[in-house]
Parts: sequence; structure tokens; C-alpha cells
Amino acid sequence: MLIVDCFGTPYEIGETHGRAARAHIHRCISFYTKVFMENSKRSWPEVKKLAEGFEQRIESSYPHYHEEIRGIAEGSGCGILDIVALNVRTEIAFGLFSDGCTSLSWHGKTRAILGQNWDWRPEQKENLLILRIKRDGDVPSIAMVTEAGIIGKIGLNSRGVGVCLNAILTKGCDQDRLPVHLGLRLALECQSAAEAADRLEAVGMASSAHFLIADEKQAIGFEFTATTFERLPMDANGCVVHANHLLGVHPGIDKKDWLEDSPWRMNTMNEQVADLAQKADEPSLEEFTKPFCNEEKGPSAICRTCSKEGDSETLFNIVLDLNNQEGTVRLGKPVAVEEIVHLTCL
Repeated sequence: MLIVDCFGTPYEIGETHGRAARAHIHRCISFYTKVFMENSKRSWPEVKKLAEGFEQRIESSYPHYHEEIRGIAEGSGCGILDIVALNVRTEIAFGLFSDGCTSLSWHGKTRAILGQNWDWRPEQKENLLILRIKRDGDVPSIAMVTEAGIIGKIGLNSRGVGVCLNAILTKGCDQDRLPVHLGLRLALECQSAAEAADRLEAVGMASSAHFLIADEKQAIGFEFTATTFERLPMDANGCVVHANHLLGVHPGIDKKDWLEDSPWRMNTMNEQVADLAQKADEPSLEEFTKPFCNEEKGPSAICRTCSKEGDSETLFNIVLDLNNQEGTVRLGKPVAVEEIVHLTCL
């Protein structure tokens, strides 16, 4: 995997990202050009037109993110609306992506671990990268896995705050609120999981998703739609498990399960974690990874395989040791690892 280290001002961080990942970003735009046309019948020029409103809102409310996006655009030789469109891909598509991810946090007596499988179309695997950021000022350093050109994704920061992502499909999008991937970035700039959840709820989220946010002390299952929020606490084992359906109370929201396998994946993960909890007060990093290797009821399993029934598969597994502010990224399915990258902050 490409590893990009970025330092300095938001623009300098973006310009480094854009220049180092230029080929990845151009491929990423080509990939989403195809996806948007297949899923929502929108051409890339139409997508960029939709991105204009988001750009105006980002520039006025989050100028540091806008500067970073501008740096990516100029570093990669793309237009700024190309990069905005990547960063608001969830909102433009209104959740029509079929990625099925499963996430888990586990707090034992002395150890806090967070992780997930991230599932998406196999052709996007080559456009994944490790982005490490050290911004000027009193902001935590960040290390994350992301899609090229996108400024927020899955990872941790130098304060031991980590975040994972599960896609959720509900109707509705509010362009005046914070897009999902910028919300992930905001969470990674916080000092604690509680601060991240409070700040995200205060600004409001533009569409629906679930963030599993954790630090050394606690984990918060943070579900949201464009109009509602719900926080899911740790269970009796100190765990939070989530997949791709809403678990909390969301008034006025249709909670239809858009991926039929999502409840099964979540229940299976809970069962496996409960079995592990009976054997030890807290898991080792190796034990924590085992449930993510489950291929029961494949191809739509926790460890997912692309098939004619679904076009997504597990592209990477990530396990984050929040006590030590480090992690492991396994590219490919965790049962068939293609590359292992040690994740640390700058």
C-alpha cells in the first residue's frame, strides 16, 4: 500500500497527498465515475454539479478542510469539484453503495481494541492508501486507511482515539450538515471518543452511517441519519458490535434492512465475542482478529467474497491498539492476507 506522510498547513497536507497519490486519485475518480453511473444514473459532470453546493458549505463552515481539498486538487492536477465529489460520495449517492462492513470494539481490564473489515468493490483496492497527517497547531496526529483523495476514513490518532465506519442506507440528505467522510476526519481530530460524539452531534450529519468511536476508556456506537442521532453503549463484556442496519431509536426513519446479511453478521460477531469473553477477561490482538475471519454463510459473510449475488468483498481488515496508539492493516481478506502494514501516527 502507498503510505503518504503529510505535514504543515491544511493546504500543504492536501498538496502532498495529491502529489504523492496522483495516479491513485485519477483512478479513484474513474472508479466512482463508473459507480455513480451504475447506481444512480449520474454522469461525472452531473456529480460535480451536485458537489458545488457541498463545496460552498465546506468552504464557509470548514475552511481548513476546504484548503486541504484544494491542495489535493492542485497536487493531483484535478479540479476542486472532482475532489469534493470524492469526499461527499456518500451524500451524492444517497447511500446507494452496497458495501457491507462489520466492526467491533472491546474494552477489557487493561486493553482497548477497535477494528473492522471494510468491504467494497475489488477494483477499488488498488486505490487505497495509508495517510498520516501532522497538522500545524495543537491537533492530534492521524494515521488512517482511506481511498485516494478522501480526507477522512478509518484509523486512529495520537491521543488513542479511533474510528470505524459502517454504511447505513436511509432516505434523506441535508447539504447544510457535515458529510460522512468529513465527519470521520473531525472525529480523528478529537481528544476523546466523548468529545468526538459531542462535536458530531452538535454540527449535525448530512446523511446516514454508523461510526464506532473509541478511546482507552470507552467505545460509543454513534448512529445517525440526516435528522436523528443515537448512541449505543458498551455491553456487559465491554464490547460494541455493528454492521449495516440501525439498532437505535430513530423517529420518522424507515429502518429497513438493506443488506439481508447484516443482522446475521452482527449476531454472529456477538456470539463469537461472547465465547472469547468466557475464556479471558480481554482478548489478545490475535484473538480479536479471529471473528473477522468468519466465512460462514458466504459469500455474504463477515469475511466477504465477491459473487454474482453481490459485488463487494472484504478489501482490508484493520485492528487498532488504542492503548499504544498503533494498529495493523491487513490488505485483502484476513483469511488470505496480501500485505500487512503497521499503522502508527507521526
